[in-house]
Amino acid sequence: MASVKGNIIALKKQVIYFLIFLLINSVYGQESYENIEYKCSHNHISNLIIKDDYISSPLLSSYDVKFYKLDINLERDTVYISGNVLIYAEVIVTALDTFALDLIDDLIVDSIYIENKSQTYHHANDVVLVPLANVLTYGEHYTAIVYYHGTPPTGSFYSGLNTAVSTNWEKEVTWTFSEPFSARQWWPCKQDLKDKADSADIFITTSVENMAGSNGVLTSVIPLADNKHRFEWKTRYPINYYLISAAVSQYQEYCIYAKPSLYQDSILIQNFIFDTPGCLSFYRDDIDNTTKLLELFSDLYGLYPFHEEKYGHCHAHMWGGMEHQTMTTMGDFNFKLIAHELGHQWFGNNVTCATWSDIWINEGFATYSEYLAYQSIFGQAKADDWMKYTNGFVMSEPEGSVYIPPEQISTSNPERIFDGRLSYGKGAVVIHMIRFELQDDALFFNIMKSFQQQFKDSVATGLDFKSVVEAVSGRDFTDFFNQWYFGEGYPSYTIRWKQETDTLYFSSTQTTSSDTTTLFKMLMEYSIKFTDGTDTMIQLRQTANFNEYFIPLQKTVMYMNVDPDMHVLTKNAIVIQILDSTDKSFFTINPNPCQNYLNIEFSPLSGNSNKLIKVFNVNGQQVSEIESFDKYVRINTSFLESGLYFLQVEAGDRTISSKFIKK
Repeated sequence: MASVKGNIIALKKQVIYFLIFLLINSVYGQESYENIEYKCSHNHISNLIIKDDYISSPLLSSYDVKFYKLDINLERDTVYISGNVLIYAEVIVTALDTFALDLIDDLIVDSIYIENKSQTYHHANDVVLVPLANVLTYGEHYTAIVYYHGTPPTGSFYSGLNTAVSTNWEKEVTWTFSEPFSARQWWPCKQDLKDKADSADIFITTSVENMAGSNGVLTSVIPLADNKHRFEWKTRYPINYYLISAAVSQYQEYCIYAKPSLYQDSILIQNFIFDTPGCLSFYRDDIDNTTKLLELFSDLYGLYPFHEEKYGHCHAHMWGGMEHQTMTTMGDFNFKLIAHELGHQWFGNNVTCATWSDIWINEGFATYSEYLAYQSIFGQAKADDWMKYTNGFVMSEPEGSVYIPPEQISTSNPERIFDGRLSYGKGAVVIHMIRFELQDDALFFNIMKSFQQQFKDSVATGLDFKSVVEAVSGRDFTDFFNQWYFGEGYPSYTIRWKQETDTLYFSSTQTTSSDTTTLFKMLMEYSIKFTDGTDTMIQLRQTANFNEYFIPLQKTVMYMNVDPDMHVLTKNAIVIQILDSTDKSFFTINPNPCQNYLNIEFSPLSGNSNKLIKVFNVNGQQVSEIESFDKYVRINTSFLESGLYFLQVEAGDRTISSKFIKK
């Protein structure tokens, strides 16, 4: 086993409240808190409203967790767990007569102590209730400790405790996975997003051939009897319940360091990798990318939020990764995955979604971190490949919103929270479009940093991010969020253009994939290619389903492209050159205006191939379609309402349009 003590980072010696020291040390005498600081949340949240079906008991809103201490026994080849959890909390209701905790019934409670006194308790329906003989009042602090053991259920992707043998590296490994509702499957806790513990200790006892990874700083590895040792991890940053973790295996330690700009020290990146010959050398180059990514995100989002402790990875036999605070659990070490999970340290860990409905705060931003990583480290072409794939995935289905209505969330349906198309893909594209709307990268990343600063160590909603965008930019993003965050679907565009002397005329017709959102008011970019080989880019705002534009130009237009750099989410933009009715190079129409019919006469240039003839109204809705090989075609227009229409003819690889009026 590689030396662990040699890589311990010394915590800054700071004074803690004497009362806290006495309370906790009296209950758990093994621990010395001489060098430990208690950090308090920057945003104290009280008067919690618990209304979601995945919050197990309203009694959980009666207290605010200040500190967790997990002292557990784990091995690499079983999910059996035993030990105790200490909870230091503050009462935030007028009177607390029952202490409540989340813990599945499969795990057995051995005993519970509050303020050193043994308590009676009731354990049913995955909740532990402890009636208090002495009622606690608002503002009082108390310490509870729960002794427990058992074997939790496994087999689900969302199982809280898992064990497996790595098929590639032939190592047994046990690891935790608590998001969104599974922390209670391996330790007694309060599963409430709004209540971050101000700090935590995670002590893991295991056999001497194993190593155990977790959050924060590894302060000691203590030899014990029976060929055991205890890994003592401590974090002094606020942490959410589902981000507390443990992983146990036969590991080797690999440490590297990042050096963000404008930071006087280096940041440890501590990796626990399977101790199998060839494993570290196989992953080393990929793992080394973490330094560049941590430095990059520190520039873009603000300094790595847990810089006084570390970042790291624990290897496990799992799909993907889980962004456990300061030490992600990883099944692989590819560039995209490392970027995603590291991005979570800012978005998801430092600032956590306030509700599972707002998982965008976690997953949308972590996914967009992948794009930023490709863009900055591998170049725009690689980032474009990523965006093209993501856009296609998002638009593979027509419905669904980034925001998740509360009624769609339950313990039986965690998949809706982690919908790859909506929470991840569309969530990332929405951020990309905010960046485009702002038209100022410095402003965009200032918003990212401001959001991190304002909500650090706390939780936020999508509307909280909207407020920061508006405050920093001075612009109203109400329509944008109503359409892209709460709304559903995406737009498609049909562009019809023609040039008359020195003026480009074109119309933009927007249709949408979902009836829920019938208009996306948005900035759109158009590329114009000229016959002399040059081109230019223009940006115009779509304000209605049908917009017309007149652009003065001195050159002759060859063709137009819609959103060539993929700044927005749009599908299958159709660009059609309008054939003026006086131009007989392809077809002519008469009479125009028409009443009951419209005649079309095709010129020899149209060829003898089959022609698909469509009629659209000004809203882009198709109202008629016929196919014909004939040179002369008559279209029935008697059923059309009076107004302007577009006739579109597809012949081979050409699409030509002309407008006509129905009387």
